[in-house]
Amino acid sequence: MSDVDSDSQRRTKSGGLLAKLHKYAYLSTFLYACIIALLATPYIQRHVIYQHAVRIPWGARFDLPEKYGLAPGKTSNLKLRTSDNITIGAWFVLAEPAYQARMSIAPSALDQPSLETVQQALQTRPTILYLHGQAATRAAPMRVQHYAAFSSRLGANVLVIDYRGFGDSEGTPSEDGLTEDAKAAWHWVTENGAKPEDVILVGHSLGTGVASRLATWLAREGMKPRGVALLAPFTSLASVVETYDIGGFPILQPLQSFAFGRKLIKTLVRHEFNTLSAINDINVPLFIAHSQNDMDIPHVHSRTLLDILLDPLLPSSPVSLPATPDAILNTEDYATFIEVQKQRRVARSELVRKVEIPAFGTIEEFDGSAGKVVYVETFWGAHNNVGLQEGVQDVLARTFNLGFYS
Repeated sequence: MSDVDSDSQRRTKSGGLLAKLHKYAYLSTFLYACIIALLATPYIQRHVIYQHAVRIPWGARFDLPEKYGLAPGKTSNLKLRTSDNITIGAWFVLAEPAYQARMSIAPSALDQPSLETVQQALQTRPTILYLHGQAATRAAPMRVQHYAAFSSRLGANVLVIDYRGFGDSEGTPSEDGLTEDAKAAWHWVTENGAKPEDVILVGHSLGTGVASRLATWLAREGMKPRGVALLAPFTSLASVVETYDIGGFPILQPLQSFAFGRKLIKTLVRHEFNTLSAINDINVPLFIAHSQNDMDIPHVHSRTLLDILLDPLLPSSPVSLPATPDAILNTEDYATFIEVQKQRRVARSELVRKVEIPAFGTIEEFDGSAGKVVYVETFWGAHNNVGLQEGVQDVLARTFNLGFYS
């Protein structure tokens, strides 16, 4: 075979391989565009964000809370009505002192607490309004562990709701809809005897966005709960979506490589839950907890929220960094900017009281514009169990005068 024939065959093979790679690239691009289009569809996006169709435990008996580990006669199964005429399911779990008082009077009273018993508990014990995260229901094992811990270790009643579309609740979830559900829960506890200053809003994951919206609504209405606790919060849902993965593949990562792609992500996300823009409007003491090994929502989200809360308390800078990479500061402005940053670091170190606890994490605390702000960053707890850390519960109790600290 001549050299000319060999070169021709090599070019043919090379051309065939290149054609296959081009075909693969075109197909991959097409499939990727289809996935993005599907995620932008309201129906698909709603199910991806809320995952309300995942009703763990399947076939739950909400009228039988004892089946999921709660003590006999400690929990009432409720139906609440929202302002837009949606019925949502809820559990009211008696605080341990209220439950034990009930059992001491009538040890055989193992039926669900009556409305009178619930009202007495609301009048005499603090109450946690618990707003859970995406997927599953109020009967999910991890959530039941939270109610048990809050009612016993913190000595608080717990009202937990299943948002619309979750569990046995009617309706379809949406950002405004979940906020209405939380408002209905607030109205129920206060109308049945709880004082606003005895109610603590506790949100986990998606529930932190709901808790923040409820807290800012309460601030506008001139009402003040005892405080707000955010467990594994996020700055905004769009920021979480940017790192969302399917089977370990960060599906939106390619779009973040250019400005139009980042803008497209923010445009396509229809459910905002922008805690970053709302957090400075919360007018009560605030508690935030996040674990460093949270693989779902990185703890940098909580750090960013903390920075936003601190910003009004630090020296302001007359000079800002340029908005675009091609713009530069002149020598004088740059020197001013650097000096102000030094002043801000010094002011921050004076404002924030920080304690490092071996084998647990760090606790940072400062006096914010609306009261005490406490941030707990743990080594452990991942995403779902940060609120189950006894160390976290102890700081939560101390912050809001619960349990041993009441």
